[in-house]
Amino acid sequence: MKPIADLIIFNANELLTISGSSFKPRTGKQMDDLDIIKNGTVAVSKDKIIACGTSDEVMEKVSKTSDTVEIDASNKVVMPGFIDSHTHLVFAGSREDEFGQRIKGASYMDLLRSGGGILNTVRATRAAGKEELIKRSLGHLDTMRKFGTTTVESKSGYGLTMEDELKQLHVMKELNVIHSIEVIPTFLVHTTPPEFKSPGEYIDFVIDTMLSKMQGMAEYCDVFCEHDVFDIEQSRRLLTAAKKLGFNLKLHVDQLSDMGGAKLAASLHAVSASHLEHISREGIDALAKSGTIAILLPGATFFLGSNTYAPASEMIYRGVAVALATDFNPGSCPTESMQIILTLACLKMRMSPAQAINAATINAAHAINRADTIGSLEVGKQADVMILNVPNHKCIPYHFGVNLVQTVIKKGKIVYDGQTELVSK
Repeated sequence: MKPIADLIIFNANELLTISGSSFKPRTGKQMDDLDIIKNGTVAVSKDKIIACGTSDEVMEKVSKTSDTVEIDASNKVVMPGFIDSHTHLVFAGSREDEFGQRIKGASYMDLLRSGGGILNTVRATRAAGKEELIKRSLGHLDTMRKFGTTTVESKSGYGLTMEDELKQLHVMKELNVIHSIEVIPTFLVHTTPPEFKSPGEYIDFVIDTMLSKMQGMAEYCDVFCEHDVFDIEQSRRLLTAAKKLGFNLKLHVDQLSDMGGAKLAASLHAVSASHLEHISREGIDALAKSGTIAILLPGATFFLGSNTYAPASEMIYRGVAVALATDFNPGSCPTESMQIILTLACLKMRMSPAQAINAATINAAHAINRADTIGSLEVGKQADVMILNVPNHKCIPYHFGVNLVQTVIKKGKIVYDGQTELVSK
């Protein structure tokens, strides 16, 4: 007896399945393959995909009832929901004044050294109650969902005290209950708080006192490895200690200078290394050999006014698994839209539209260890799907500055519906 579909999306001009990469991220020439099915159909039962292919193929495998929801995706693209694998979702305050200062020439590090930058957000986040942080974060998640994101990684790092870091992580835990977007929590050692004399002293405190308290609250441990923040050895000590406690590892590295951060990430077998605008050839080869995912953040480079973007094309050519993310945060990239990130990846890092889509879906799923359940449209996977009002995938980065998403489906449920007509039969 054929299974009954609760939801069927049919007649997609392009159905981007991105199949066959659940066990290993896409690299090299694989990045240009989206496994497109023309006039494709996908069927969903409860929260899982039960069939995917042409209309005839799918309807041979499933049945429908009067309660089955059918969506006509004619002249549209159907694809996995975006996975935003690097965000700073939970914070209070805003930094539009710094935006004006940077326009006049102040650098990112100038602001941080003067007690601004990250520390401005730290002060606001410490002062905010949990309910305020939840309310603000829900608004950001609503915007992300509307633009097609179905899963996000979220970092702490705006508290810098035991109490305030835990407050951020507790907020993430509650968001996972009350919002449809899945939130993957990361404990981030972001900068040295003013009450500590030196970065080394703070790293000692984190290792000796904080890390054990973050167990069970955060899945990953991350650190901002950069000049005037935390150096290579401080970062290594922290992450080695975190790994012993069972944390998976992520790093912010080689954003403003080549410190050898990518090589550090590779040596620690980190799940991912982010930014990488100043990565060396040796760093690229180390990432390719280790399998560490490179999460590139062109939105931050663009917003900070830099002309130095991560060398995505060289990374892909040399075998690095590349992902894309927004780096959503109040200081260096205040956008929730993965769509604009794809445009920037194509224009500024010379990625093809297919490469950018793979980087924002299946490779991003690998960057948060979720590729077995999300990131592609395959039988048995979680039904995280979006429908875009464009005729083909190349239009996604091409038609920029507007929202192209019409429908977002999370775990088989329609969680955002713009203009798509629903047909119940």
